[in-house]
Amino acid sequence: MLSTSSARRPPARPPVNLRSAGIQIGVVGFALVILGMIVATTVANLASRGIPIGFDFLWARAGFTISESVLSYTPDDSNLWAIMVGIGNTIFASSLVIIVSTIAGTLLGIARLSVNPLVAALAKVWVETARNTPLLLLLLFVYTIWWTLPADVGGEIVPGVYASMRGLVVPWLEMPWDGRMTALSVMVALAVLVAARMAASRAKARTGRRPSYLPVATTVTLLTFVLVFVVAGGSLDWPEVRGTALTGGITLTPETATLLLGLMFYTTGFIAEIVRSGLNAVPKGQWEASRSLGLPTSRILRLIIIPQMMRVIVPPMTSQYINVVKNSTLAMAVGYNDFMVVMGTIINKTSRAVEGTVLIIITYLVINLTVSFLMNLYNRRVMIKER
Repeated sequence: MLSTSSARRPPARPPVNLRSAGIQIGVVGFALVILGMIVATTVANLASRGIPIGFDFLWARAGFTISESVLSYTPDDSNLWAIMVGIGNTIFASSLVIIVSTIAGTLLGIARLSVNPLVAALAKVWVETARNTPLLLLLLFVYTIWWTLPADVGGEIVPGVYASMRGLVVPWLEMPWDGRMTALSVMVALAVLVAARMAASRAKARTGRRPSYLPVATTVTLLTFVLVFVVAGGSLDWPEVRGTALTGGITLTPETATLLLGLMFYTTGFIAEIVRSGLNAVPKGQWEASRSLGLPTSRILRLIIIPQMMRVIVPPMTSQYINVVKNSTLAMAVGYNDFMVVMGTIINKTSRAVEGTVLIIITYLVINLTVSFLMNLYNRRVMIKER
């Protein structure tokens, strides 16, 4: 009879396949040799033509303007800071499109399966239009709409939102605190998240069930931000019509509004199809069993269907999020100053095409790998864990 210690001994690791390891090392080595030859040949050709190579241009004065940016910028800043401003614009636009398109795409995907034929038909029209229209054509079409609008105040689309030839004016929050208060608020939010996670872990160790802590942590975090905002004297800057001009709010230029609206419409159509396929992947027996218990459709979706759907849609959603970052490069067609536009200006000004191209490749690689890493973390969290 085996002893207890031998029975609990973990299984031995399989022996290393030397042939397989040798082939992998050989392939990696061959790829490195080819890359080294390409780099050496490029450097030699540039040197023979008297073209300098290096990244010293990053610290030179930029000398050009960026019409709109998330980060503060002046032409006296360095090229490196101009690149960071372009990256900030790309991340801002991509993040906003991802968040809004995920919410709208989820609702649209659910509407595609609605029993109401009108709702399902309208959702299908949106999806088919977005999926079968080239994105560049869609952006140019949206961009031309601004020039048909009035040049002064414009029209009020919804309460507080005005559209005119000057762009889109929307309400905005007047932030009364500086960077230190913002950092303090972020630290408080992280502390709340960590505390909620630890409390959930203790509850699981005590009862065997792990409560859902994210809704509670999110609610407490939002209430903390609202409390700090109110105590510090924050206010909502609401657009107001005064004569022939608008005051208050924040103005999105036609270029920014075109990129955001066009990308949101386009991405929402694809995400809706991903959500619809995820809903169809859940066995119908789950719906029937839930309805037999008398649960309403909203609770069936929230508690039973959507958690199972997430295990199916996370991989294609990762690809779609990466596509959003790559599709944002079409901003150059409408004049939005994203990372590609800034890099194009710097390359034209400094004639450093090789170095600029390397920076472009590395930047988008880092951004997309970060998105993929975060989505893979979430995918491991929702996937079925086999015992």
